[in-house]
Amino acid sequence: MQRIKGIPFSETKAFSKIFLDYITQQDSLKEFYQYSPTIENFGEILKKKQFSDNQRKNLQTALKEQYKNLKTSEKTQKNIELLQDAKTFTITTAHQPLIFFGELYFVYKILTTIKLSEALKKRFPEYNFVPVYWMGSEDHDFAEISHFRLFGKRYQWQTTQTGAVGRMHLDIQALFQELPEKIELFETAYTENKTLAKATQWAVNELFEGKGVVVINGDDANLKKNLIPVLHNELKTQKSGQIVREVSGKLENLGYKAQVNPRDINLFYLEENSRERIELVENKYRVVNTNLYFSEKDILQMVENTPEKFSPNAVLRPVYQELSIPNIAYIGGPGEIAYWLQLKEVFNYLKVQGAENLEYPILFPRTFALMVQGSQQQKIEKLGLTIKDLFLDEISLKKYFVEKNSTNDFHLNQEIGEFQEIFKKIQQKAQQIDKSLEGAIAAEEQKTLKSLENLEKRLQKAEERNQETQVAQVLGIKEKLFPNGALQERTDNFLNFYLNNPQWLDNVYDLINPWDFNFQVIGLF
Repeated sequence: MQRIKGIPFSETKAFSKIFLDYITQQDSLKEFYQYSPTIENFGEILKKKQFSDNQRKNLQTALKEQYKNLKTSEKTQKNIELLQDAKTFTITTAHQPLIFFGELYFVYKILTTIKLSEALKKRFPEYNFVPVYWMGSEDHDFAEISHFRLFGKRYQWQTTQTGAVGRMHLDIQALFQELPEKIELFETAYTENKTLAKATQWAVNELFEGKGVVVINGDDANLKKNLIPVLHNELKTQKSGQIVREVSGKLENLGYKAQVNPRDINLFYLEENSRERIELVENKYRVVNTNLYFSEKDILQMVENTPEKFSPNAVLRPVYQELSIPNIAYIGGPGEIAYWLQLKEVFNYLKVQGAENLEYPILFPRTFALMVQGSQQQKIEKLGLTIKDLFLDEISLKKYFVEKNSTNDFHLNQEIGEFQEIFKKIQQKAQQIDKSLEGAIAAEEQKTLKSLENLEKRLQKAEERNQETQVAQVLGIKEKLFPNGALQERTDNFLNFYLNNPQWLDNVYDLINPWDFNFQVIGLF
């Protein structure tokens, strides 16, 4: 395995403007974040970041319970203990628990988190850096986490369970029957653990053994105590949604698209088999899709006594995360970075509303990668293409390839120009003879030009037929590397490579440079 090249994100045409502008530190976005992702800024945030002894003790209590009965590597156990130290900080990525780890980018996020932690330790040896996977097990979007794609086939977990996905029990035996081979990592994870959250923790711990990753389940009564001041504020003021809407308006005025749409109350009510929104209706707090209503006094008392019954949505989940761990950087993809850019003002507001030591972290892009087999690379080169060419959509790629390899000129640009000149002369005559004919002449011109465009398309189609074999080869490679036109990392499961090469994970880990902000192309040679 080797790194073939890094392609600038802008040249892939696969990323949003807001992500590209953030990576290149455009002035238009600088008011929406605290620190850009540079080594110098890590030095700055380390000087300012505060996390109290009480917060660290609370984290230790939660981790002691979450890691009970789970065998860990020496490095992971050491990292858990180091979190008590005032000079220890976390580098964090977050994601819902997914069956079989979902798509490739889930693994890339964790690997980037590990590598950045190691890089920072070398640069700032007086501090400790712990890679954390914050598991969003309270999420209830089952459709998003319940499938994966292996060797070109989609596998779907079928269950009637509802509510927080991390709490779901693993009635997954039918899925095992469909798989092409036994996958011991997940069979053990899903048979020895009762819930998806516990199974995901076990599998991450096993797969990344020795790399020191600490998995933290956000669905935790001890950690929710950190959120009590925020819960009070959200229920009484509904201020966070207002702030985000204002920020979203600013972003949209600058030409960006808002990633997250806030609610008036950005909280869910969490029970064993449900996670439903809370809304304020006629001075009562109503749990949507239930018969539950609470007075302000009752719901605020519940916040004090049982904060674990409240679950933040996308607006407040990052706040909860940052209140629970001594975090200085968040590792995310384009969509995550985009929605974090909507939240800085929420952090600033809550910081002065009793949220202890709440700080906005450095937003750091995860690794993006495309895995290319040696045989695929040879075919690409034989066809006279580059990997970058394959980032084109199918229609553009086909057109580019046919034009590049055609010995015939099927374009009618010259002919169209000549016809336009002829009609220009006709219009000049009409102006002298009868100006009322100008509209009819213009209409005839448009009809003629449209006919010529259609003829050009027919000539192009004929040329495509002349190159039919090569075009099929090009589109075949495109489909292999970009399934259904999407990025491989957002479609295929890591098992596509790991099952054939158990060293794949370590090899990718060795190749990752967290400071290389390009799309990585990795050859499986």
